[in-house]
Amino acid sequence: MARRFELIVFDWDGTLMDSTGAIVASIQAAARDLGLEPPSDERANHIIGLGLIDALRHALPDLPKERYLDVAERYRHHYLSRDHDLLLFAGAADLIDELTRAGHHLAIATGKTRKGLDRAFAVSGLGPRFQASRCADECHSKPHPQMLEELMSEFGVEPQATLMIGDTTHDLLMARNAGVAALGVTYGAHPRAALEAEVPVYCAANVADMAAWLRQHA
Repeated sequence: MARRFELIVFDWDGTLMDSTGAIVASIQAAARDLGLEPPSDERANHIIGLGLIDALRHALPDLPKERYLDVAERYRHHYLSRDHDLLLFAGAADLIDELTRAGHHLAIATGKTRKGLDRAFAVSGLGPRFQASRCADECHSKPHPQMLEELMSEFGVEPQATLMIGDTTHDLLMARNAGVAALGVTYGAHPRAALEAEVPVYCAANVADMAAWLRQHA
């Protein structure tokens, strides 16, 4: 049977790696280090998936712009102290291997920097399984479609043959802006209701649920 999606693009944090809690805690700790009121869990969760400076602008909207670099430095300090302990969601590595065997092109589109994604690839061991990736310090931040547009161009794949998978509305909006189908996962940063409002092709409750849908539809 012909594949519906030649190219499958994954978000990283909250989609393949269980890192949303660490990101939220690191943003809040960075704010406290500088004597700022830390953002609530809800606000901090909402900005996951954006590039770091864009995320901080949303998390701390009243902060003078010249102070965002200071917060970013403290965020990196806290996140890097714990990122080596982060784990992939159960079944994620097996799913990636299964999709590779099925002949799909696999890529990553993430709000991480290139340095951050390289660290995550090394810690998880998943790096060699992806044929391409785009990061927030190389492209416009989500939901701008640049990451997906560049990946589709690299593989020579049309939008109708591309699927974006992510845990935030930023991922789903990026897919819409690129004319690409999107699958939401509800075990990451954004709640199911917010994801469903963006009308993805499916919302998966866990990796096993996502894998079952992909076997049938991808």
